[in-house]
Amino acid sequence: MRRVYRQITYCTFLTCYLSLLGNGEIFADEASNPPPLPSGAEAPAQLEASVALNGADMAWMMVSSALVLMMTAPGLALFYGGLVRKKNILGVMMQCIFLMGLMSVIWALWGYSLAFGSDILGGFVGGFDHVLLKGIIPTWKDGAVVVPDNGAIPTSLFMVFQMMFFIITPALICGAFAERMKFSSMVVFSVLWGTFIYCPIAHWVWSDTGWLCEWNEGAAFPAFDFAGGTVVHISSGFSALVCAILLGKRLGYGQEPMPPHNLTYTFIGATMLWVGWFGFNAGSAGAANADAVNAFVATHLAAAAGVLAWAAAEWFYNGKPSILGACSGAVAGLVCITPACGTVTPLSGIILGLIAGFACYFACTTLKSKFKYDDSLDAFGVHGVGGTVGALLTGVFATRAITGDAEGSGLLEGNSQQLINQFVSVAAAIVISVIGTIIILKLIDLTMGLRVSKDGEIQGLDLSQHGEEGYIFL
Repeated sequence: MRRVYRQITYCTFLTCYLSLLGNGEIFADEASNPPPLPSGAEAPAQLEASVALNGADMAWMMVSSALVLMMTAPGLALFYGGLVRKKNILGVMMQCIFLMGLMSVIWALWGYSLAFGSDILGGFVGGFDHVLLKGIIPTWKDGAVVVPDNGAIPTSLFMVFQMMFFIITPALICGAFAERMKFSSMVVFSVLWGTFIYCPIAHWVWSDTGWLCEWNEGAAFPAFDFAGGTVVHISSGFSALVCAILLGKRLGYGQEPMPPHNLTYTFIGATMLWVGWFGFNAGSAGAANADAVNAFVATHLAAAAGVLAWAAAEWFYNGKPSILGACSGAVAGLVCITPACGTVTPLSGIILGLIAGFACYFACTTLKSKFKYDDSLDAFGVHGVGGTVGALLTGVFATRAITGDAEGSGLLEGNSQQLINQFVSVAAAIVISVIGTIIILKLIDLTMGLRVSKDGEIQGLDLSQHGEEGYIFL
């Protein structure tokens, strides 16, 4: 009991401290009553941006960044890992953890600059302003430390939060070609895809000068995408569909059963994704504020509604609801609310979650069986379809009550132009994702090949690509 009391006391103290920090009281006291210096000592260098920085916002954004990172591993790694056959579980997990390393370094070296740098190529992509984190990390100037800031948080914190999106997006695509792409090819594909597809879309939608950016007064078609429905889910979902088609079906697909080998892992991964998504969506507010709260509540209710919709569809058509269906429904609801969570009410979030649950269920059953493509883990059915539905419905349900802008509304409040903007953003993301992915895959196939050998696929990616086994029973 004493240990519990100590933990409660510590948590209470930490909460009070962060609260004071967020209100600026601690900084104010230090600024007005600085501690005395030892005799002859020089005053320490001050952070030039310290007046603007907000402790609560920084704390929330660091937590949000960690939550989004958790979505890739262990969240997505377990979710996808449980869905494949047991001979391929380590292959999935290796893809996730390797991308956590690879995409982080690429983002720091040039990815962030291409996404958020000044326009080049007519605004197609960002420039080289921030290559090697130039203008992002603290520097020493005129006897003081200069911390570049993005409002109330350091720019480096904004950069690392965006980095987590750059990590998980290509990891989502891996679900389409699971159990059959060479690891080396996956690595090259992810580098090229992140550089030439993700970065331009992010620049269009989230850069201050992007032609789809809602914050850019000169944007041609300012579209709402609060947390990445277009940038993350539509781009990855439609690229996943191209991958599934061009790589072809798994050996034995349609002729032999390929059930998930461990739905326990899938359940754990799905619930981790649900929790991590609060950082994904609410963190996109960039601060601990009312926008973050609305995104948080809308996100949760959309996921809850997605569970109910997918389970109800299974119950009606199959006679029984499944744990896989409930998990898939939760993710579908989360995907759908992602672009809308900063512009719609939580009650609209329930509607979006219900629609997404039904739409993604039919995409993963009827649509896939009709066109006979092997999207191994339904990356397109959930992310491509769910992201598209969410982006379009954002143009319907967006409301001034949440955006705080007289023009920040959707079709239901008489703004039909916003729905047109959403259509344009969706179409633009689909076009570059499909064409770019086809080009990248063809180049890789011509130079190094895409698929593992027939023997390697039969043996499983764990052994053929990594020389390890996920399960060793003695």
